[in-house]
Amino acid sequence: MKDYHTYNTCIEACLQCAAICNHCASSCTMEEDVKMMAKCIQLDMECASICYSAAQLMSLGSSKANKYANCVQRSVKLAQKNVQNITTSIARNVQRNVRNALKNAGIYNSSI
Repeated sequence: MKDYHTYNTCIEACLQCAAICNHCASSCTMEEDVKMMAKCIQLDMECASICYSAAQLMSLGSSKANKYANCVQRSVKLAQKNVQNITTSIARNVQRNVRNALKNAGIYNSSI
């Protein structure tokens, strides 16, 4: 079982990702045509939820942390594809931070 210190950077990256996803979802609700943003809002909320769950499992030293890390990778990629303009550069930075943190913890899946 890996402990909190092993996952610390991953936990921070996942929490940062969740915060950005929540911000993006909230920003989308301010758009004129909110209905058009529904898919983006849904993906952002799902990504944030997965990131929070992954961070929590990592902090517990769960044996399921690797599986959630894979979910985080997929969610971040999917959410990034659906964001636009200035948020795209933020999403890229978050994706890079998550990828690097997972690599450093030895739980990165390069096939995703």
